[in-house]
Amino acid sequence: MNKIAIALPRAAWIVMAYIASATHAQQSLSQRAAGYPEKPIRLLLGSAPGGSGDIVARLMAAKLSERWGRQVVVDNRTGASGVIAMELLAQASPDGYTLYSGGGPLVTATVLKKVPFDVRKVYTPVVETTQQPYVLLVNPAVQVNSVKDLIALAKGKPGTLNYGSTGVGASSHLSAEIFKYKAGVNIVHVPYKGTAQMMPELLNGQVQMTFTSAISGMPYVKSGKLKALAVTSLKRLQGYPELPTISESALPGFEVISSDGLFAPAGLPSTIVLAVNREVSQIMNSAELRERLAAVGADPAPANSPAEYKAVVAKEIDLWEKFFKDTGLDPQTWR
Repeated sequence: MNKIAIALPRAAWIVMAYIASATHAQQSLSQRAAGYPEKPIRLLLGSAPGGSGDIVARLMAAKLSERWGRQVVVDNRTGASGVIAMELLAQASPDGYTLYSGGGPLVTATVLKKVPFDVRKVYTPVVETTQQPYVLLVNPAVQVNSVKDLIALAKGKPGTLNYGSTGVGASSHLSAEIFKYKAGVNIVHVPYKGTAQMMPELLNGQVQMTFTSAISGMPYVKSGKLKALAVTSLKRLQGYPELPTISESALPGFEVISSDGLFAPAGLPSTIVLAVNREVSQIMNSAELRERLAAVGADPAPANSPAEYKAVVAKEIDLWEKFFKDTGLDPQTWR
């Protein structure tokens, strides 16, 4: 049989070579994803042990360890409102063995320019994990029983009430600043390094109030050590239907919700991104996790793609930037 050589233009050969190369690369990435993970994974967390983020991260890490047969180690790197953990992630290799769990601090770090980079460019959003509002807590010594009472007290004695937060720029800090702005009150900010440091001060009355997650705060409410006035979502919490919202209590339309998720360094192969996304989505939306999260006032995020979560993060950054622009508040004065 005669062999007929087909002469193709040089450009066509280049295109075919590129396709072959891309196919080989994709097969290589697929093999990497198929064997992933091959060693323990470090899960960075910018908050201290015992907080809501820590509790959710450890639940997720335990389930991932079971499914993967590789240990997922939660590494709490507190300080600077989560900036230390964020910088470690930015410096990490994009191989899937260093991940970050969080959301709110990462968004505000960009808005407040607390990091020398744009998180939208140096991170890969992998999957949204939870959505949860905050609870407005007060020390029982404060003679108020509702949000209206608290606003009236703050207006009657401006600058005498203190609120604690888990750090400058933290979600608890921004929640309180929005509350102050909407309510037109003067309440003094006292920042701490984390929930574990702030809660004892709230319990002994060094600060009178805070905004925190239901996971961190409601156990103290159940024991009678703290008083819950309202939640920051537009709807009441499924696990605590008796607790009103700030919107229905005094400030119509008031809403602050924390969206947390997993992030990786930019450049992580898409096959690994999708593999982690799939595993975490299944874990967070399992019946067991749904029940455990509902009991502490959090909801798993609906199953979402990396692209969808990237859009959520970008939207939150835009909303905060608009808030500061519209209100004229200068976050650079917050220390």
